[in-house]
Amino acid sequence: MENGSLEDQLTNKKGCQPLHWFLRFQIIFEVARGLAFLHGTKPEPIVHRDLKPGNILLDKNYVSKIGDVGLSKLISDLVPDGLTEYRDTVIAGTLYYMDPEYQLTGTVRPKSDVYALGIIILQLLTGKLPHGLILSAEEAIQNGTFSDILDKSQNDWPVAEAEVLGKLGLHCTALKCRDRPDLESEVLPELENILSRVTAYPKLTSPNVVVPSHFICPILQEVMDDPYVAADGHTYERRAIKAWLKKHKTSPVTKHRLPNSSIIRSHSLHEAIQQWKQSSG
Repeated sequence: MENGSLEDQLTNKKGCQPLHWFLRFQIIFEVARGLAFLHGTKPEPIVHRDLKPGNILLDKNYVSKIGDVGLSKLISDLVPDGLTEYRDTVIAGTLYYMDPEYQLTGTVRPKSDVYALGIIILQLLTGKLPHGLILSAEEAIQNGTFSDILDKSQNDWPVAEAEVLGKLGLHCTALKCRDRPDLESEVLPELENILSRVTAYPKLTSPNVVVPSHFICPILQEVMDDPYVAADGHTYERRAIKAWLKKHKTSPVTKHRLPNSSIIRSHSLHEAIQQWKQSSG
């Protein structure tokens, strides 16, 4: 896949630019839909059993695909006739993304994948490795400091929606399967609600359009077509920031002197804007 795996993006293995938060929200929703498809197969659900960032692949438009189904199992393959649950003699999966109940009992259920989804949600919000992530997210929410643990590579997080998503991620990582939300009836509707709050649905031509603030060039006050990041960390329309830099050595936003005049194209923000335009138009 053109943009490698989600792990590549999170760990910057290929020199990737930080993944824009809008795409992170979108990827979570796409992965949840993919899992719902697997779990909804008839006559028996399929459990992936090894969902992790390395197995989530991204195409040239950052659309996600769930890969590496080598450990996936049909529940009917796992559960012999007459039994209501199945216990693996050999535990399969990747530590930190593996359902604790499955580790303890060997019992495989679709909600084992929901646990892994919860860890991935927290990773996409914080940009951190999975070790200790649940505890730090719980403490941040309890202390009202959730914004402090959001990935610092993004300076325009929609904090309220990010915290709602973080709480959903924690709900997915409940120790017991029965305490985790149902993917189809609870997780997907909540994700749709969160996306609707960060995505403007009115058409761009509408006089009452509400445009996500991070899509607007601070200089032109227009939705960007070709976003570039300047040395101040802010993103601008390419032609606008180039024209600015010809006349100024200070940031258009902070007014502080820029350390240099270099600009770098934000591919992930560009894709996020294009997706938003398509859904809005």
